[in-house]
Amino acid sequence: MAGGPVRKAKRAGGGSQYPIQGMEFLKSKGQHILKNPLIVDSIVQKAGIKSTDVVLEIGPGTGNLTVKLLQVAKKVIAVEVDPRMVFELQRRVQGSSHASHLQVIQGDILKTELPYFDICVANIPYQISSPITFKLLSHRPIFRCAIIMFQREFAMRLVAKPGDSLYCRLSANAQLLSRVDHLLKVGKNNFRPPPKVDSSVVRIEPRNPLPPVNFKEWDGLVRLCFSRKNKTLGAIFRQKNVVALVEKNYKTYQALQGALGSSASTDNGATDLSMMADAGSGRGGGDAEEGGGGQGMDVDMDGGDMDMDDDGDEVTKGPVNKYKEMGLAVLREGSFEDKRSSKLSQDDFLRLLASFNARGIHFAN
Repeated sequence: MAGGPVRKAKRAGGGSQYPIQGMEFLKSKGQHILKNPLIVDSIVQKAGIKSTDVVLEIGPGTGNLTVKLLQVAKKVIAVEVDPRMVFELQRRVQGSSHASHLQVIQGDILKTELPYFDICVANIPYQISSPITFKLLSHRPIFRCAIIMFQREFAMRLVAKPGDSLYCRLSANAQLLSRVDHLLKVGKNNFRPPPKVDSSVVRIEPRNPLPPVNFKEWDGLVRLCFSRKNKTLGAIFRQKNVVALVEKNYKTYQALQGALGSSASTDNGATDLSMMADAGSGRGGGDAEEGGGGQGMDVDMDGGDMDMDDDGDEVTKGPVNKYKEMGLAVLREGSFEDKRSSKLSQDDFLRLLASFNARGIHFAN
């Protein structure tokens, strides 16, 4: 998404490009111009910018939002991939009193090493919402907050609570690392060209300090649980591929413990959250409702015949499999066996992960 000039536009042939004074805005690249100045003002106001703040703006376009940010911030760092937009943005502020307070970085936000900033304000391309979100949350030092325009469905997944229909892996991961609040809905007609979906502005405030948890472990467990979020955890941990994963990870962890000692699992992954970036998209939310819930889970296993549950998933049957029993024992001890991921809170997942770890069962592989 790009914040550009409010000018009359004629529709180009094919409906995919809108020329504005010789510049074509490409919907395929997420270039939709926010044309409502009241929404621009509201975004700036809700950001709570101080006169001493450095603001990071992602996808400034031709600068509608940038100009407003420069009026209240000490400095604005704008990251823009389109060289035409960079030129227009620089031309727009040239000769003004704010020109010296603007730094423009031309490049792909996902490949750019971000400098220090206090607040992030962005109208982003919706197709990269998830990787941008977790790139920001992995940034150090921790910033104060981010005010971001997302596709509405993605935004509602970010803020969804346990029991909500949109609650998913994305919700759990984002809310572990930050406080997320919905600020306002923005209809598609506030943009030129209008996107196919409505949008929402969300405030993301990173937790500081971060919770004391290994984030690779956390994401591994949450990914597994949300592979079938409406099934009971007991049913999930009876599936053939899940039991195989428990066995594989248990053996790997024991081998690491033997080689490295107790330090094998001390890193909490606080600055590497890239594995969470595929936790959801505006369309799918990352529930992975099809499939077994993670990589490396198609390993064949010994010790037990197979049967199918009501959803067609292979489950262990016959001779007792000790790895299945290890997993189920953890669930029973914590009264989780009959619970569903869609209803579990952050504290529930943290307690469940701690219980598995105490039994030597890990999810980082």
